Amino acid sequence: MLELTNNSHTRLQESLARLETKSKTLLAAVDQTHKERLALEDKIEDAQNRIQNILNKLPNPSDNGQLDLLASPSEGQP
Repeated sequence: MLELTNNSHTRLQESLARLETKSKTLLAAVDQTHKERLALEDKIEDAQNRIQNILNKLPNPSDNGQLDLLASPSEGQP
């Protein structure tokens, strides 16, 4: 009976060790994913700022002397 108890105890310890290793791996992956998400958010914010700067340089819609580059062509025009 003692051998059965020792064997069960050993298997339980091995299972716990495997679970601990998997848990550490998962935590590292979550941490890496969090860092990557923060980096992507920074890139998106930078891109939005660059786009806004470009839009700010475009002529005002009320300026009739400038060509409206964002308008779709009329039906009669190519």
